Amino acid sequence: MTDPSVPPISTPMARRFRGYLPVVVDVETGGFDWNRHALLEIAAVPIDLDENGLLILGETCSAHLHPAPGTEIDPKSLEVTGIQLDHPFRFAKQEREALDHVFAPIRVALKKHGCQRAILVGHNAHFDLNFLNAAVARVGHKRNPFHPFSVFDTVTLAGVAYGQTVLARAIQAAGFEWNAEDAHAAVYDAEQTARLFCKIANAWPAPNP
Repeated sequence: MTDPSVPPISTPMARRFRGYLPVVVDVETGGFDWNRHALLEIAAVPIDLDENGLLILGETCSAHLHPAPGTEIDPKSLEVTGIQLDHPFRFAKQEREALDHVFAPIRVALKKHGCQRAILVGHNAHFDLNFLNAAVARVGHKRNPFHPFSVFDTVTLAGVAYGQTVLARAIQAAGFEWNAEDAHAAVYDAEQTARLFCKIANAWPAPNP
């Protein structure tokens, strides 16, 4: 008898991306140097499939973070993001707790789709991956679900599909609305990037199994 708790060896998602699960990630930070500046927000959107086999957004998971000890914050970065570190409703987590919070639903999604690892999808994806990897290294996290260096970058995808590389313009070229007032928040940027990724990927013929 088949154990229903064990994912099948091959699923549509696993076949689509060679065993990887795309997970859209956006981070907001205290600067541009992942070795020096603090990780302040992270949002992750696992990609799911609808009943017709089209890629759709899964459930978003996010966290605000306390700046890790030893990291720095460039005040100019806070002017761009609008993050108020002392806001009473920020409910920030320590770095290890925040990573655990975000990684847990990703591992659930990996099991659901029978995928081996998550692959980070982002707009300028290596920026997000480098900050994520730096946080993982700081806390010595042993259960990072992401591939350590491979990514899907929506800058490249949108450049090919729409001739646009700026996220706001790519979103609009894809037929979605962009609200500049909501931008530079991890959840908003991650969900918009996820919509962009799904639209481009769904328009591309899926490979033969």
